[in-house]
Amino acid sequence: MQVREQMAAGILLLGAWMCGCGGGGGGSVTITPENPAAAPTISTTPAQNGAVLASLSTTTAGATIYYTLDGTTPTNTSQIYEAPFLVASNLTVKALAASAPGYLNSNVTSQSFTPNIASGTLVWSDEFTNSTGANAQPNPKVWTYDTGTDCCGNNELETYCAWGSSASSCDPANPNTYADTSGILHIVARNPSAGVYTSARLKTEGLFSFQYGRIEAHMMLPESQGMWPAFWLLGDNIITNPWPACGELDVLEHINGSDPQNEGYDWVQGSIHGTGLNGGIQYHPAGFSAAAWHTYGMIWTKGQIQYYVDDPSNVYATFNSSTMAGTWPFDAGPQFVILNLAVGGSWPGSPDATTVFPSEVQVDYVRVYTN
Repeated sequence: MQVREQMAAGILLLGAWMCGCGGGGGGSVTITPENPAAAPTISTTPAQNGAVLASLSTTTAGATIYYTLDGTTPTNTSQIYEAPFLVASNLTVKALAASAPGYLNSNVTSQSFTPNIASGTLVWSDEFTNSTGANAQPNPKVWTYDTGTDCCGNNELETYCAWGSSASSCDPANPNTYADTSGILHIVARNPSAGVYTSARLKTEGLFSFQYGRIEAHMMLPESQGMWPAFWLLGDNIITNPWPACGELDVLEHINGSDPQNEGYDWVQGSIHGTGLNGGIQYHPAGFSAAAWHTYGMIWTKGQIQYYVDDPSNVYATFNSSTMAGTWPFDAGPQFVILNLAVGGSWPGSPDATTVFPSEVQVDYVRVYTN
């Protein structure tokens, strides 16, 4: 009985609080709706020949920015902004801020770009220029690093070292990557002690990305058992849409060199990977040597990836969304660039007595063109 009376009193009190009964012009309570998040701002910095790098930001703490590049209105399922991206074609960026606790979705920010850049125009590059008079750090505004031992799977043996790192096995006096005074990037695999290997894996994640266009790198590769150099891209959204769903574009992979047990000839490979999506094609014309300087490139258009060596007209591999099984992720948004030299792993196997240390990848430049 006492419990019922208390409950009744509580109900009456709640009713009075909600309706403000009693007259006299007071007592009613207005429930304030959530405020919208601050709409994203779009800022740009020059790239090359009229292209820009676009960055998105919001002042609402904890908000996620969703955006589109095709003029459609973004939603909470659109591409999540992770890094500055290259704008080198006529397009409209639309963005909203969402998912912040206590806030509604923001208004949509929209900005159109009309650079009107001709096809084949150089719009971004790293030439690895170094005027310091000594070996120098690769541009920290472009490159960051994956680090650690077998940091990224594949049962690799190396410890990846960042510039200047003194972590275990890493030696800042003998860096695993540097730009020399002639403007060449070196990625060096070392064997500082028995069974210990170090190398470097540079990436533009969080710093630079692009979607569509033509990218190429002028490179010279090592030719030893267990060496696994690569020039490739991963989706900006890899954190929220983990591999392989984020998409992987391998402009170049190469293992071991012209070992007779490794096909019997020297070759490189271009490949693509996504959810249920896999394709790879070798390039091995007569007399080809990966130990010589070559230009390795990719032509990326909507629904199609093509790979070439030395000249964009020398396409040796074409992959189309319309003819391949699996989910095609390469039209979803920008990707970032990776350059690395792995040691060992599931594909090349381990180094042996014939393996040369130090071994290195040399890169003259990385360039992006309109297409």
